[in-house]
Amino acid sequence: MTKTDQHTRKPHWLKVKLPSGDNFKKIRHIVREKNLHTICTSGACPNMGECWVAGTATFMILGNTCTRSCKFCNVATGRPLPPDPDEPRKVAESIRQMGIRHAVITSVDRDDLPDLGVGIWVETIRTVRELNPGITMETLIPDFQGKHEILDRIIEVKPEVVSHNLETVRRLTRQVRIQAKYDRSLDVLLYLKENGIRRTKSGIMLGLGETREDVLETLEDLRKVKVDIVTIGQYLQPKPELLPVREYVHPDIFAEYGRIAKKMGFRHVESAPLVRSSYHAHKHIL
Repeated sequence: MTKTDQHTRKPHWLKVKLPSGDNFKKIRHIVREKNLHTICTSGACPNMGECWVAGTATFMILGNTCTRSCKFCNVATGRPLPPDPDEPRKVAESIRQMGIRHAVITSVDRDDLPDLGVGIWVETIRTVRELNPGITMETLIPDFQGKHEILDRIIEVKPEVVSHNLETVRRLTRQVRIQAKYDRSLDVLLYLKENGIRRTKSGIMLGLGETREDVLETLEDLRKVKVDIVTIGQYLQPKPELLPVREYVHPDIFAEYGRIAKKMGFRHVESAPLVRSSYHAHKHIL
């Protein structure tokens, strides 16, 4: 393991190639032309080049301003604009243009809206399916304040995979996800699984000061609520005002956590420094 602070150079295993290639340019053009938001860009994802070259992207709906102020996230915080009623069509048409067969959709938190944004979520899922027959989908949802009646509307449209990230271990949740609650997130995941969602998924970041015991406890908690798929990746500080990296975790440690998670019974495990929530998402419906 490599102890660090925010001024230390990243280790060699975190270096990625600059994006290039025709598919990358095509997706970048469509995203700009349609004025779409992707977590690839808003979240400063290190895998953007790899995924866009492969013709995949994670769409972020309900704008690019979040009502929450998590201390790890690069997405802007503030008072969002009203939802764009034409956004579901724009996303669906863009997916068709890109030729995507498995789409990943996420959103900012919209605690300012009476329905917390679920109406746009449902309309987006339905429109994507309507314009892209045969497509499969992963939806990376917020906690919707743990309201079961809101979660029911996601369950009704039956995405193939529903993901909700814990992001960090129980001990660090209050520091990392200020307006979120660890147990509420676990309840969301359990409610989804017990009410008709076939595949549930969650993810955590390492390098924020967690211990091995913290990580194993979190994996056990996710299995207790019947989560099928887990992702484990390295936290990278997106900008100076966010939480610093406390540790660059060696790839061997990620591999060990991956083996442990598989033994615990997770159906799919992605565990490596550059893994992010939607990394290799197309494999998780199999």
